[in-house]
Order: sequence, then C-alpha cells, then structure tokens
Amino acid sequence: MIKPISISLSPNTEPDDVWLAFGLLFVPWKWKRGGELQEVEKEFGGIAFNSGRSAFMAILHALGLQKGDEVLLQAFTCNAVPNPVQWSGLKPVYVDCNEDDYNIDVEDLERKITPQSKVVVVQHTFGIPADMDKVMEVCRRHSLILIEDCAHALGAEYKGQKVGTFGKAAFFSFSRDKVISSVYGGMVRTYDKELAEKVKAFQKKIGYPSHVWIAQQLLHPVLMNWLVLPTYRVFGKYVLVILQQLHILSKAVHWKEKRGELPEYFPKAFPNALAILAQKQMTKLERFNEHRKQLASYYAKELHVSKGEGIFLRFPVKYENAREILRKAWNSNILLGDWYTTPIAPHDTNLNLVQYKEGSCPKAEHLGKIVLNLPTHINISEKEAKKVVEFIKRER
Repeated sequence: MIKPISISLSPNTEPDDVWLAFGLLFVPWKWKRGGELQEVEKEFGGIAFNSGRSAFMAILHALGLQKGDEVLLQAFTCNAVPNPVQWSGLKPVYVDCNEDDYNIDVEDLERKITPQSKVVVVQHTFGIPADMDKVMEVCRRHSLILIEDCAHALGAEYKGQKVGTFGKAAFFSFSRDKVISSVYGGMVRTYDKELAEKVKAFQKKIGYPSHVWIAQQLLHPVLMNWLVLPTYRVFGKYVLVILQQLHILSKAVHWKEKRGELPEYFPKAFPNALAILAQKQMTKLERFNEHRKQLASYYAKELHVSKGEGIFLRFPVKYENAREILRKAWNSNILLGDWYTTPIAPHDTNLNLVQYKEGSCPKAEHLGKIVLNLPTHINISEKEAKKVVEFIKRER
C-alpha cells in the first residue's frame, strides 16, 4: 500500500475539487475579488475571512473589549484559539475539559471566572456539541459574552438546533482538515446587526492575502492528490517536506504561531479563489457529514466504545498506550490523528508563550496522553475503516 490511510493531508478533496483548484491556478485575476465571495457569504449567512483565526480576531475586535480583559476557553485545543486572543491584546484563561465529550468543563469554568472575565469561547470538539444549556446558564448568571468555536462542527446540532446559533457570535473554519475545506478559510456568523457591521468594517480594513499565499493554497489539493499521496510511502512524505521548505506549499500552523506570534497573512479577508473552492464544498456538506456519522457508528460498534451525538470530524478513542498505537500505525502507513497530544496543540507549541500554566487543566493534560483519532472523511471507505479497526484491535 503506497497511498496511506490518512486522517489529514487534504482529506475532503474529491476529483472535481482538485480539478477546480488546478483550473483556478490559470486565472489569477479571479484570485482576490469576485462575485463568488459574495455568493458564499450569502449562502452561509456570514462574513468570510481567510481562516478561522482571522474570523475569531474580527469578532474580538468588533466587541470593543479592553486590553487585558479575560477570554475563557478550554484546554485540549489548538493554538489557533488562544493566539487570536493574545493578538487582540486580551488574556486567555484556560478551562479544563470533560473526559467523556472532550468539551468545556462547566464546573471548572465557574471556578475560573473573575471580575476581568468578559468572554467564554465554547469549542465543539471533534464535532461533538458542548452542553449548551449549562454553558448559557453560566454566561447569563455572570454576564459573559458567549462565542462558539465551530471549527470542528459545521452542520452539528444540539437538541435540534444548529451549533453556531446559540451565542452572540460564532466562527467556523474551512481549513484543509475541517468539515469542508478550501485549504484555508473561515466565517463569522452573528445575528447581532451592530456586531455584524463592525465585523464587516474590520474585513474591509484588513484586505486580502498576497497572490503568492493564494497560489500556495490552490496548489495544495493539486500536489497532494497528484504527487504526494500516490507516492507517500516511497518518497511522497519527503516531497511534502521539501515543498513546504521551499514555500511552494504552506503549513497548517506557522512556526510563529507556536511561539504566540502573528504571521503576516493573518488577519485577512477571504480571497475569491478560495471562496470558489468553498462554494463547491458546501454543496457536499450533508453527504460528507452523513458519511462521518456512519463511520463513527461503525467504529463505536466494532471497538465497543460509546459514541454520543455529533458529526464526528474525527472519531476519538482512548487507550493507555495511545502514543505507541499512533507510532506503530504511522509505521504501517495508517496515519491516525494526534489531536491533541498536549493541552495546547501542536505538541511543539511553547506553552508559556500562549500563557498556559502546566497543571492548570489536569484532565486535558491526561487526555493528551491517551486519545487518538480515527478518520471519518469522505475518502475513507468502509474497507479502509475496517483496516483501521483491525489494526486498533491488534495493538490496543
């Protein structure tokens, strides 16, 4: 098997997506501005940015918070969440998570509220909705602004209501390994008209990313599907590293972000070329999520684990030897997921520079040692899911 069973590496792209990206490489006049951007915003009912990070920054800017105000957010997350808080002159305060659904621990949330607390960010981890009734009750009692992080959860529902519709605002991600993917991309959704106008003003002010950056994103699905993945076990993995070192392809997380610093391409508006990719992906959302749910049910049944509700961007499982399972899987060309091996991922993020104090969220730190994620995306067939299950049963 040369092509890997992979959990990331442009997982959502089907042949029509790849050809669309390839064709866009030859029409650079469509890259920044165009009618498709407005169409995507109208279809989604939101305001588009070049990433979930940029979208989150736009919300924080529009709220008019004061320097040093506290934003409560859960550990067991990516640095893409606390970094925009820091970049906005605010203070991230980390809340522990539940070990059953990987979402924010409401009791720990209450313990960590101070007079400086202004915002709560609720992450629907792996596409599993958080307990919004409890979270909203805490926000009401303490007069806190609720923002939903729906980067993992586009299309998920809590008690019949779509996530992203509970708080004052929500942000979504269309990154390369999210529910739908335009390689990079994000969206703000809010029903507060005044806040929406301020977010739009921020979008106009920041402008678009460079043509070089847009070209990197358009090349990603093309080179991944036509060069890297088909040869992965032989030389494709090395080609990927070289392409990233030569800046032909961009990395999902810039090295500066691991040190709490702001890369030059954030925050920016959503370029039209990536809006075209997102528009194509949006037509597939329901089919993608149904596929994810079916694979999640299969994994739960075969591995005898509880599933719960959600869309399952990835299917998390817990084993004491999770790190060893991951290593052996990767050696066998089965690239299982490692979200999240540390309380703030990626693993080489400097925790001090994102203001995380070790020991402050013990459950998140423990989960980092025992959780691994199984692939649920559209390019994982039942046959491949069966191989994953057989491998897990053999090694757990």
